[in-house]
Amino acid sequence: MNRTILILGCGDVGTALGHLLVKQGHRVIGVRRNSIAALADTGIEGVALDVNAPGALETLPDADIIVYAISADRFEEKAYQTAYVDGLTATLAHFEARARAPQHVFFVSSTSVYGQQQGETVNEESPLEPASFSGQRLIEAEQRLAQSPLPGTTVRFSGIYGPGRERLIGQVREGRIAPATPVMYSNRIHRDDCAGVLDFLIRRVFEGEPVAPVYLASDRESAPLHEVMKWLARQLKVEPDSEIQSPLRRRASKRCDSSRLIETGYRFCYPTFREGYEDILRQGGFMPARQA
Repeated sequence: MNRTILILGCGDVGTALGHLLVKQGHRVIGVRRNSIAALADTGIEGVALDVNAPGALETLPDADIIVYAISADRFEEKAYQTAYVDGLTATLAHFEARARAPQHVFFVSSTSVYGQQQGETVNEESPLEPASFSGQRLIEAEQRLAQSPLPGTTVRFSGIYGPGRERLIGQVREGRIAPATPVMYSNRIHRDDCAGVLDFLIRRVFEGEPVAPVYLASDRESAPLHEVMKWLARQLKVEPDSEIQSPLRRRASKRCDSSRLIETGYRFCYPTFREGYEDILRQGGFMPARQA
């Protein structure tokens, strides 16, 4: 049976998810704050609106699944409050009151909700004590979903990388690399796996399989940033000649454990940074194509 999926915040990840859902025959409506030109010829029905604008949500049809993937447009507390707390609150209040409620709501959150900074391993049960306003506002939004009468799931993504997200590659090409000490563990997930995780969980909902209230989604290897950049340097045949100090924000040093997601049955397209970055390097023309 074809279903209707509403993706609020249909950006890079949302569009990739929409492609997967459209291929399955579902009706996908992608909401963006501004231009919907990027959704042309995707099969996704584009709608331009601000979820916080009075009456805006009333123009949207009933949906079987809502994916709330709206992000802040700048790194300021007010922007985070508006995008995550106010926006999700308005969305939930509106759809909670509809005669035909959605079957499930997914909220795209972040591992910035964790405050660990000494290389600790974190999972869905770890304490949430972020020092930054960004993590604090995300926790507020997660709690609002948890309190909703609508079935809901929060998915905490680690650092997203993929096509067009090539800042780390650019730094390495310039000969810059993170120092080996102090060790700063980094965690990442490819854009395609972000879409894959959401698609996997949506399928479980439609199949009547259990879906947990929270999932941490990060690839299978948390690695020191120094090692990641050294690996990239070898692929690019670059000899690093300087160190980067700016990434060493100790609050970000933790190791993300996605065991719950893996045990639920998800299989990563890119299990580690090596597979993911190798693909990006080839597609971006940074490396010669592999010979058959």
